[in-house]
Amino acid sequence: MNVILTIMRAGPLTSIQDDGRFGMLRHGISASGPMDRAAFAVAGQLSGWGRGGIEFTAAGLDIRLTSGSCVVGFAGGDFVVRHNGTVLDWPGTVALSAGDALAVTPGSWGNYGYLRFGGDIVAKPMMGSIATSSRAGLGGLDGRALRVGEVIELSGTGETPMEPVRSEQPEGPIRVVWGLHADLFPQSLRQRFVEATFVISPRLDRMGVRLEDPGGVFAAATILSLVSDAIVPGDIQILGDGTPIVLMRDHQPTGGYPRIATVATVDIDRFAQLRPGSSVAFMPVTVDHAHQLLRSRPR
Repeated sequence: MNVILTIMRAGPLTSIQDDGRFGMLRHGISASGPMDRAAFAVAGQLSGWGRGGIEFTAAGLDIRLTSGSCVVGFAGGDFVVRHNGTVLDWPGTVALSAGDALAVTPGSWGNYGYLRFGGDIVAKPMMGSIATSSRAGLGGLDGRALRVGEVIELSGTGETPMEPVRSEQPEGPIRVVWGLHADLFPQSLRQRFVEATFVISPRLDRMGVRLEDPGGVFAAATILSLVSDAIVPGDIQILGDGTPIVLMRDHQPTGGYPRIATVATVDIDRFAQLRPGSSVAFMPVTVDHAHQLLRSRPR
């Protein structure tokens, strides 16, 4: 018998994700997938690698197992998780039986958390993935965020859960490589960019994170409109009013504003977990060093 769970409470950006639909940018579709890929993988190791998972935001999530039984792994950010009212260690794992409730509430840091299961989420793949892209209306349940009362079915039993390999979270500036259009900005402005401290704006979602620029680094920037070309996750785009925005997993396929830098892949997860009001600075590294950092990260 398949496992059935019900969404009892969900924030506005709660969605079904898997690793993403890569190779579709030429068709105008970004990869989507988890905002914090490392945390998504940890939850998978803890649960037994069932296909897909639920990504939730700082608002938290409540689910109830309606029928069957399954193992649930949870990770990402800092959250408080309760199994039938009893607080569990976070990150961690728990075995649920029919009627059990799992409630997740926010902790001290982080924007995104994940539940993964000892079974595959039953959803129709779109372009080879069940990842929800609300911008394109693909994946998950009808290509949208999950709602209270919705039912998710799990099939299969997954693999044996394992203790995940966790790496220490680096601190300090977010590492970037200079972007395609960096040379369009004066050297003095680029220097101000790496010396400045920005602030994470409340205006953030899976498409992008706007930065407040209290030092006015880009207030006088003049090259703010270009012929559109391809965008990748982590691109730091300077909008027409001088606002920096870091493009994330559901980014648009092309953009006509200059990108001064791109967040190194190894630091995108860390950046995604910065809550509104957090200070953030950027440190340039070479492409070779960014590749080396990524290769040395535990898998």
